[in-house]
Amino acid sequence: MRITLGFSPCPNDTFIFDAIVNHKIDTNGFEFEVFLEDVQTLNQWAQEGRLAITKLSYGVLPLVLDQYNVMNSGSALGKGVGPLLISSSADKNQSIEDLLIAIPGENTTANLLFSMAYPQAKNKVFLRYDEIENFVLAKKGLGVIIHENRFTYEGKGLIKITDLGDLWEQKTGNAIPLGGIVIKKEFDISIQQSIDALIKKSIAFAFLNYPLLNDYIRCHAQEMSEQVMRQHIDLYVNEYSLDLGEKGKNAILKLLENHSVQPSGDLQNRKDIFVAL
Repeated sequence: MRITLGFSPCPNDTFIFDAIVNHKIDTNGFEFEVFLEDVQTLNQWAQEGRLAITKLSYGVLPLVLDQYNVMNSGSALGKGVGPLLISSSADKNQSIEDLLIAIPGENTTANLLFSMAYPQAKNKVFLRYDEIENFVLAKKGLGVIIHENRFTYEGKGLIKITDLGDLWEQKTGNAIPLGGIVIKKEFDISIQQSIDALIKKSIAFAFLNYPLLNDYIRCHAQEMSEQVMRQHIDLYVNEYSLDLGEKGKNAILKLLENHSVQPSGDLQNRKDIFVAL
């Protein structure tokens, strides 16, 4: 059975899916047509229902729940993993509400967390996540950074203003739900469960040889040092990636409570949005 699959070229995603897409484990008859794109593109495609299985930001989840279920494996959740609001020294003392803010996509979790922290800051521009450091370096405004930029901004002389994930943790006590893997509802539940288990198996396989980095991870992270690649994997691939569990699911539902678009029904009883185990 051939199925479309989308995820980002970031080390955490290539780490997770390497064993599946490169046939390092038995895929039980599933063949995957892979699309590697930045997260905002994947978010847009999810709204269009373009791919059967896709990575997305949890910030876009309420907009796609009519088409997709959330996988129990493959997510990026955790503590100390949230987006950062950064500045150049030139504008660090100015009012945030008065500045232009570069955000890595309108429907990203980063934008949702920023909006929760600074509801009056409406002057935004949406850029690819890897364009935001240069935007801030050019003194065009502030930026919200994600992914490997968490590990590189200080070396470029940029300054952290706010850890948006830390604010979320203080407010809710929950892990930060950044992104996850979803699958079309149209698939039989047995297929959803089989692929969910396959992702978990792929992650377990990846950890067998870690911290060695394979060519699949390296070739899609060409501008990163191996140290940054490992930092990226260490931060975003953890026990929640193997299995959301009740804590992970509750964190996602809590995030949905704070979204401007509300799914129908009582969210705390909406466990039906997840692939049944």
